[in-house]
Order: sequence, then C-alpha cells, then structure tokens
Amino acid sequence: MSLFQAEAAEVEAEETPTRPRRFTGADAAIMGGFLLFAFLLYNGLWLDLEEGYLWNSASDQNLWEWFFSVTADNVLHLKNPLTTQFQNHPLGVNLMANTAMLGVGIPLAPVTLAFGPTVTWAIALTGGLAGTAAAWYWVFSRHLVTHRVGAAIGGAFCGFAPPMISHGNAHPNFVAWFVLPFIALLVFKIARGERPVRNGIFLGLLAAYQIFLGEEPLLIFAMAFAIFAVAYFATNYREFPPMAKPLGIGVGVGVLVALVLCAYPLWWQFFGPQSYQAIEHGPVGNDTAAFTRFATQSVAGQPQAAADVSMNRTEENAFFGWPLIVLMVVITVWLWREVFARALAISMFVMAWLSLGVQLVVVHEETGIPGPWKLLSELPLFESLLESRLAMGCIPLIGALLALATERVYTAASKLPEVPGERGFPLRLVWIGVVIAVLLPIAPTQLIVKDRPPTPRFLADGTWRTYVAPGGTVVPVPLPSSGESEPLHWQIDAGLGYSMPEGYFVGPSGPEDKRGRYGAIQRPTSVIFDQIKQTGVPATITEAQRVQALEDLRYWNADVLVLIPREHQDAFRATVDLLLRKPAEFVDGVWIWDVRTITP
Repeated sequence: MSLFQAEAAEVEAEETPTRPRRFTGADAAIMGGFLLFAFLLYNGLWLDLEEGYLWNSASDQNLWEWFFSVTADNVLHLKNPLTTQFQNHPLGVNLMANTAMLGVGIPLAPVTLAFGPTVTWAIALTGGLAGTAAAWYWVFSRHLVTHRVGAAIGGAFCGFAPPMISHGNAHPNFVAWFVLPFIALLVFKIARGERPVRNGIFLGLLAAYQIFLGEEPLLIFAMAFAIFAVAYFATNYREFPPMAKPLGIGVGVGVLVALVLCAYPLWWQFFGPQSYQAIEHGPVGNDTAAFTRFATQSVAGQPQAAADVSMNRTEENAFFGWPLIVLMVVITVWLWREVFARALAISMFVMAWLSLGVQLVVVHEETGIPGPWKLLSELPLFESLLESRLAMGCIPLIGALLALATERVYTAASKLPEVPGERGFPLRLVWIGVVIAVLLPIAPTQLIVKDRPPTPRFLADGTWRTYVAPGGTVVPVPLPSSGESEPLHWQIDAGLGYSMPEGYFVGPSGPEDKRGRYGAIQRPTSVIFDQIKQTGVPATITEAQRVQALEDLRYWNADVLVLIPREHQDAFRATVDLLLRKPAEFVDGVWIWDVRTITP
C-alpha cells in the first residue's frame, strides 16, 4: 500500500468504496476527453499545418521545429544527436545544452522525416497537455482518491492550468509533465518498502527520460516534492525511520541508473563543445499581483492586466486567479488536520513564495522584503532557473488538493442521513457548482494561430543550390537571432541543405567565458546589420569595415548572402553593396550577393 493509500485509509477507515484497478470505459472517456480538449485548443494549428504559426510563441515555434528537424536529420544519418552544425557555423550548437527535447525529437524522428517538423511540434504540444492531465488522473484515481470525479478534476487542472497553457504557446518541454506523476508514485512506493530495488530501477529510468524531456521541470518538481516531504515528516517524524532504509536503497539505485544512462549526455551538456555553465536572467520573480489576475488565454482573460505583471505571453507562470486563491485558502483550513493535505498546502505556499524572487514586489512596488529565493539564487543549477516558473510547482499540489477536497465532499454526502419522502441536501452538486465557478474563469481558450510568412522561392525551390558549394553556408541579411528566427524555417524548407552562421540558441559567451547567452557572439559585420535593423539608416562604410566583412565571410565559409523583401530593405542592400563593392542580383524573389568569387 502506497503512502497515498495509507493516508486515504487513515481518513476513511470507516467506509471506503472499492477502488477500480482495471482500465475501464470511464477511464477511457475521461482521458479521451483530455485529448479532445487539447485538440480543440490547438485546432487552428492542426487545421493549417502548412502555414499555421502559434502567434504568441514569438520566435519559438521556428526554433522548436528546427530542433525537431536537426534531431531527425541526426537520427537519419546516424550522427551525434547531442550537437549540430546547421546553426552557428563553424562552431555549431550544443543541443544537449539547449531545450532540444530529445526525448520527443528522437522517438518522433520518423514522423518529422515523413510529415515535417510542424506535425511533431503539434503532437508534442497536444500530447504534452493531454498526457499530463491523463497521467495525473491515473495516479490520483489509483493512489489518492476513490472517486473518479475528484481525480478527473485534479488531473484536468494539472494538464490545463493557466501556466501550462501559457507555456503551451511555445515551450513543449514545460507542458510535457506526464512522467513526473509516476516519478512521485515510485518514490511513495519505495518509502512504503515496496520492492525498493526494482522500483528504484524504474525510478532511474523515468528520471533519465525526464532529463531528455526537460531538466528545468524536473528540478522544479523535485523542489516541490522535497518541501512536501519535509512538511510531511515534520509532524510525522515517527514514520521516517522505517522509511529511511528503503528510501536510501531505492533512491540510491535510481540515481545510479539515471547517472549511467545520462552521464555522457550531461558531460556533453556542461563540458562538451559549445557548452556553458550557467545563464543569468537577472531578477525575474513574480509580482504578487500575478497570482490573483487572469491569464491572457483564459475565459476571463485580461491581456493588458496580465502583460503588466509578466515577462511575456509565454511566461504567465502564476495566473491562478483570485477565486482559486480563495478556494485554496478555504481547502487548506478545512483539511489542515489531515497530515497529507497539510503537507501539500505547505509545499504549495512555499513554492509560490519562492517564485516571488529575491524580494517581495507588490504591483511593481519593491517592498525591500527579501524572499527565500535569495538563499538559492546563486547556487549551481538554481542560478540558471527563472524563479517565476517555480509557481508551476504549485500546479500538481493544487490538483491533488482539489482531488482530496472532492473526495471528502463525496464521502460526506454518502453518509448524510436519508429522510423517507424527502430529497436530501445536494452536497455533491453544490460542490461541483463551486468548483465550476472557481475554475471556469481560468479555463483556457483556443490558442491563437496565424499564417507565417512564406519561405522565399530562392530557398524553397532549391535555386540556392546553384550558388552554394557542399559545406558552404547561406548568410541571411540580417543574420538569424532570437528576434530574427525566420531563417531557421527557411533552412528546414530547404531540406537542411546548408548551414548558417550565428542563430537562435543558447551557447557560451566566449571561448573561455562559460557564461551562457542567447545567440552567437556576433561578428562585426553582423553588428552593422543589427544597427540598420534598429535605425533603418544605411551604414557609412570604411575601408577597415570592408576588410573586416571579407574576414567575416571567410570565417563563416560564406557562399551567398540573401536579403528578402522586408522593412529597411533598401538600407540593407545599399550597405552590403558598399561592403562588397558588388551590386545585388534579384533572383527568385530575393536579393543575393554571390561571394564565392571574392572569398578564397
């Protein structure tokens, strides 16, 4: 019997309905409902896989499709899946040090090769949300509560909570949490002494797979779980000694298995080519107001109010809404005497508090009150974490509390005395009404999809092959970056037939500087292009800049520069003409500069 079941038995020793063990039609209907709902959220994307683009993803859909494409290419050609040369030529990109999500990209490589990376992107997002909801429902319904209704409410919240939908615009690694509930379940089983070695092996396998799905979600979940454990044993310290040995064995075996499987990839991530040790984001804690406001893509969404206290549309990490906050306070008080529920509530509160960052901020006003995150913010691993995301650690805790509260209501309703000839008080119906009233305002709405700009004919039709030798590169003007990600999509449509310099990824700040940064270390010519992008004014070119441009082209192994019709196109074209002393040619819808004849 797991720790979940032990707690349930303690509370409902008098009468506990038989727990369903087999997969039934009701289970299938609930999980199918999760999948259908996820499809409805991404309906616009699924109906337009050729041109559909999740509008609030900014540059990230292009990036993730690129990750899936290069991973599939590595699998097809039996190349190292941890690295690629298609961006940041000639240095390349450390895929393990980026959120490449190899745990999805490698298994779905055949899908990517057959149908394209947009299909893989849609599967990762849709399956991530639905799979997370289904996984938590399964664990809740088998190990926490006896009524499917409570498990379904908890599972639905875990899969479709506002922060999950926010990340569902752009970050499949933050919606694919379907492994985490089974990691928690295995730890509970080990703590109860259930086959610690065997379960420890399974724990290691799942932890290793989660590393290839998303390391940051695993760290956040581990923090929430550790806080829960401390809170649980603080008032139940007598339970810890008999659990210490099986935990030591099981968790030790799990860590060993995970290290054996992940040692080389983790070495590559932190010490391999183009690796970095940490990336600094500055203080990015949640404003306290973020917890009570409604997320942009929710039924009661308030886009301006949400944008006022969030980094962007994909980082609305704490928008649970004031009705749910009130309900969580009520449930915490109501279930405080239950050890398990109390530990969940304490962990929920601490994770929310940690997400506020190094100091408390109330509606943009810095209070000067330090937060507990200040103690962790400079530690290894924690220093690279966006602390506002710690609020996502509250999601499974809230889901579990909703499931437990529903269980208590349903159990209490079954014990109400029946009066012949009179209709009893509809306690269950009232509770479901309360839950709907609280959760409906934060229920997600369909994600916004718009058509992305088409790939230039020069690249889509293969004309570029006339100008690029094997091993040569295409240099977009301006060069690809976090704010200029369309060239990644062009490269995919060109069949990954060429490499590009610079790009959108995370890498080191220099050969000896292991601090992480977004994008490449820019060459001087790239800086000139960025200045034109910002000002719209052609650059005044000196002879030294011409010499430097040729040096940069040699470094990039450039064959052709490509400029699409775009904002400030005349300024870009005039500047490149001056740099190369060569006028552009208009070929297949783009301006090009064939530089093979002016570079050795």
